[in-house]
Amino acid sequence: MNALSNLKLPPWLQGMANAKNKGSIAAPILIVMLLAMMILPLPAFVLDMFFSFNIALAVIVLLTSLYTVKPLDFMSFPTILLVSTMLRLSLNVASTRVVLTEGHTGADAAGKVIEAFGHFLIGGNYTVGIVVFVILTIINFVVVTKGAGRIAEVGARFALDAMPGKQMAIDADLNAGLIGEADAKKRRSEVSMEAEFYGAMDGASKYVRGDAVAGILVTVINVVGGLLVGLIQHDMVFADALKNYTLLAIGDGLVAQIPSLIISIAAGIVVSRVASDKDIGTQLVGELFSKPEVLYITAGIIGGLGLIPGMPNLVFIMLAGTLGGSAYLMSKKKVEKVAADTAAAEAAAPAAAAASEQEEATWQDIMPVDTLGLEVGYRLIPLVDKTQGGELLKRIKGIRKKFAQEVGFLAPPVHIRDNLELKPSAYRIALKGVEVGTGEAFNGQFLAINPGMATGTLQGMVTTDPAFGLPAVWIDASLRDQAQSMGYTVVDAGTVVATHLNHLITTHASELLGRSEVQSLLDHLGKESPKLVEDLVPKMVSISTLQKVLQNLLMEGVHIRDMRTIIETLAEHAVHTQDPGDLTALVRIALGRAIVQQLFPGSGELSVMTLDNRLERLLMQALAASGPDGAGIEPGLADTIAQQAASAAQQQEALGLTPVLLVPGPLRALLSRFLRRSLPQLKVLSHAEIPESKTIRVTALVGQQPT
Repeated sequence: MNALSNLKLPPWLQGMANAKNKGSIAAPILIVMLLAMMILPLPAFVLDMFFSFNIALAVIVLLTSLYTVKPLDFMSFPTILLVSTMLRLSLNVASTRVVLTEGHTGADAAGKVIEAFGHFLIGGNYTVGIVVFVILTIINFVVVTKGAGRIAEVGARFALDAMPGKQMAIDADLNAGLIGEADAKKRRSEVSMEAEFYGAMDGASKYVRGDAVAGILVTVINVVGGLLVGLIQHDMVFADALKNYTLLAIGDGLVAQIPSLIISIAAGIVVSRVASDKDIGTQLVGELFSKPEVLYITAGIIGGLGLIPGMPNLVFIMLAGTLGGSAYLMSKKKVEKVAADTAAAEAAAPAAAAASEQEEATWQDIMPVDTLGLEVGYRLIPLVDKTQGGELLKRIKGIRKKFAQEVGFLAPPVHIRDNLELKPSAYRIALKGVEVGTGEAFNGQFLAINPGMATGTLQGMVTTDPAFGLPAVWIDASLRDQAQSMGYTVVDAGTVVATHLNHLITTHASELLGRSEVQSLLDHLGKESPKLVEDLVPKMVSISTLQKVLQNLLMEGVHIRDMRTIIETLAEHAVHTQDPGDLTALVRIALGRAIVQQLFPGSGELSVMTLDNRLERLLMQALAASGPDGAGIEPGLADTIAQQAASAAQQQEALGLTPVLLVPGPLRALLSRFLRRSLPQLKVLSHAEIPESKTIRVTALVGQQPT
């Protein structure tokens, strides 16, 4: 026993014995078996087993392809196609050896399967057998395999052409917060796998075409070789030799070609699938037999043919009756369903009206205003209905999560309702009951957005992206891949609404930060630093002052994730001032590194605009004369500043730079308020907010006199 325990196995055998995944050794064993079948002689019983297994494998592959929803769900199909082809060729070699060596003994020389196919399918008529075999081979080679190979070739080409557009769409969803990094990585992997799958299918289909040619050649060789062996080696009569070897050759060819045809049909089904969430059987039944009008018309045509003399009247009339009866039952079910829905609605309406008349008005009738609301037309209801998938609901959850992670507080939930007063495909976004954004999204279509690099035009309804105002076109799903290959960013209707909502939530972040959100922030921070929060609020700063400071930061696009720094800065300076504007300026200086990183990620040099010296002195004098509100700035000077700042900001954006205006500290709040309405994309920083490790490069002067 000890000797056996100390026995050392070879490394390759140890690897097989220790393999956690036992399926990992199945492929090497199968390949070795295929090679052995070509070299080693096999008895008839073993051939029967392998032929039966080959037929069962073909049926399994066909049924799997029928129940596959997406081609990528059957990623191993190209490999299965190759292995099944090699299995058939190996069986052809093994059966040929048996046919030529044992064919003189009778029809069962190569096993019961070949004999059964030879007798049962061709009925002992060799001419019929040859014709059937040739027809099956032509169908497999010319029709099924060639068509599937062409579809796979075109699919691979379109998948490769559409990869850049799909990658851009994934990046757009990631930047908009609709998906996380893990989802983006998964979708990128799916895009890559889709291109590889169609490319592999294109190559694997060539094996099946070669297999069809090989089947014809092997059959001819078996007949000719069998005759020679029977006549020369075994001294058989020509008629007996022809009978035995032709029966065996045709039976052998049919046993190989029928599984080959089944596999080819499965390949055609897989590559010809159009994106859907249903298997092929459900999809076909639902689309072919869902309209009673179509069945009525078909029944009328078939019934008319059945009345023509000389036609198979009974068959046509029976079929017409079956179709007509099916259409009648379907129509009856639809009418009953509509009637039931109408009756339920009519029964509910008087009850609701009676209940409302009987009840007195109470304080419960006053409905609170939703902080965030989304109203949709009736055609967009499937996007927000849980029972119908409701993909927009999942995306809104993702938006709120990403907003909380980036901005620093949890936005209020979005209350969604349908509004019959809107257009069927329209939606409206409301903030505290006031409309802040509207748009249209067509469910089932895609919005192709031109980011500025798209080439060519698309057929569809021209519009603009509701979130950012970019030129766009609503297109049918069939043009999606073409639009992506032309450089358009293509998104579905749910993504359009979600992106618009995300943009408005980010823009109005300061209005979403209410007293309850501030208290929740303090409670969250208090779990880690209770003493810090306790010393500041309400001893040194009231919660309303803290809320105003945080709103001032959010109004200028500054994130408030670093609440510890904000609280510590307020605690340090609250003893000297309680003015929210002064406290905001001090907090901005403390957050300077984060603000600069947000505007210039990964850059050591800051390309900024600044004020001309003469304009800077004028503004300082106006500020001293009028106070911090800047009411004393002369209107002509204000117009000049706005125009030159807009021109300089456009130049910055044209160079791919973030438009940032660098000004002295006392002027920052004044110019930020003044320019925010006309130039929301322009950010105003003070010198004190720039970290010492950063270098400054001035790209434009605002207020410079023309020379």
